[in-house]
Amino acid sequence: MVPPPAKPAVAAAPGTPPGAELDPARARLLRAGLRLFAHQGFAATTTREVAQAAGVNVAAISYYFGDKAGLYRAVFFEPLGEIADDIAAFASQTLTLEQALHGFFASFLEPLALGEDGQLCVKLRMREMIEPTGLWHQEVNEGIRPMHEAMLALLCRHLGLQQPDDELHRLVVCLAALGVHLHLGRDVTDAVAPQLNQAPDAVARWGDCLLRQGLAMIDHEQRRRAATAPRAS
Repeated sequence: MVPPPAKPAVAAAPGTPPGAELDPARARLLRAGLRLFAHQGFAATTTREVAQAAGVNVAAISYYFGDKAGLYRAVFFEPLGEIADDIAAFASQTLTLEQALHGFFASFLEPLALGEDGQLCVKLRMREMIEPTGLWHQEVNEGIRPMHEAMLALLCRHLGLQQPDDELHRLVVCLAALGVHLHLGRDVTDAVAPQLNQAPDAVARWGDCLLRQGLAMIDHEQRRRAATAPRAS
């Protein structure tokens, strides 16, 4: 388990991706940590390795992050931003369904827009699932679950439901799966159709595709429910 990090002398900048830091040394530590933790895992990576790869003194890790656990936590959570921002992008009742779905899929597209860093973020999460430190459990409870519940609420409003049922849960899982597969199936996509991720507008075109498929899935569910609803006598 990753223990709670010691309080860093310089606070982390939530939602700031590696490479966009105001402090160059902190940015280099985040990038080096992301590469090493993603490839080697938390336990097998030493602070000395990270400092050497970042070209800084090992004491800089304590200065910026408190300790190794604090660095790992920053590397794990910071690049992809705040979950509250992701939810706000689609949960507002003022949005149309199309606008809301566009906002929902934006968080799945973000790692693609980050390029290599985005791929490393995905790899780090896959490694965290295999070699858990506690942060994946935290992400499920504080990130994935709130996203799921917010999408359930949105679809309840759209479909006129008082509360979600199992079929609505399945629909939300399937909608999320469209975005997740972009990353978990990245190697397969690059092997069978490499041009899809190499085009200059690849992220935008994936976004359009996700939106079309998501709207179709919701429309099908709406029609299915209408067809099976009890008829008024």
